[in-house]
Amino acid sequence: VQLVESGGGEVQAGGSLRLSCAASGFTFGDSAIGWFRQVPGGEREVVSCYDSSDSTTYSIDSVKGRFTISGDNAKNTIYLQMNSLKPEDTALYYCAADPTAHACWGTGYWGQGTQVTVSS
Repeated sequence: VQLVESGGGEVQAGGSLRLSCAASGFTFGDSAIGWFRQVPGGEREVVSCYDSSDSTTYSIDSVKGRFTISGDNAKNTIYLQMNSLKPEDTALYYCAADPTAHACWGTGYWGQGTQVTVSS
């Protein structure tokens, strides 16, 4: 199983970034795949989740209206478009997959993480 993230980086507040996560080694079309983030000393929290079985999505309140998660089942890839970034969005962002699930519990597979840094 592989989850390969890309697209992180450093951006000024108000800017945008797009994260990608390419998945392999499990049945992508019957999984919940999402993005979690973690700051040093903090707990890992779910940010957005994509249910590949019916394309439904979920995002936490703090990113609604700014972040959009989407998926391409043909490419086994999910994306996180992040607009209007804020310094508090700074974190290590992880892609995670829960095979056969319809919610992102974070109990399945994990990527290595990609750093997002938003400067004020």
